Amino acid sequence: MAAGEPGPAGLAIHNFSARLAEQTVVHFHTLSMRDSFFLWVGAAPSLCNLAVAMCSRLNPIPVSTLVLGDTSDTTSSSLAQRLAKKTGKQVFVSYNLPNTSSNTALEVENRIKQEMDAHPEKF
Repeated sequence: MAAGEPGPAGLAIHNFSARLAEQTVVHFHTLSMRDSFFLWVGAAPSLCNLAVAMCSRLNPIPVSTLVLGDTSDTTSSSLAQRLAKKTGKQVFVSYNLPNTSSNTALEVENRIKQEMDAHPEKF
């Protein structure tokens, strides 16, 4: 089994990084599962905010909730919601970049979408 391929339990790990305009190196780690994936985003090891989002037959907008973290920071929930809508999967997002501007958040999301286009099987 090669790196990044699903193992016997259907789990696969994929890592990538990006240097943003602010010269911050951001790391991304995905754990893909059968019908869902977990995405961790951060510059240093921490788990401050964790949200989950999933699609519903009753509403075109995926439902999301914050599982862990500051309820006034909606970055994880919003990102999980948009990724759930894009993939149709249940998505867990842990967004761990302190004090991110809207430009930084947009750069992060664009990098994720770029990786999703290049490696859709990893999500």
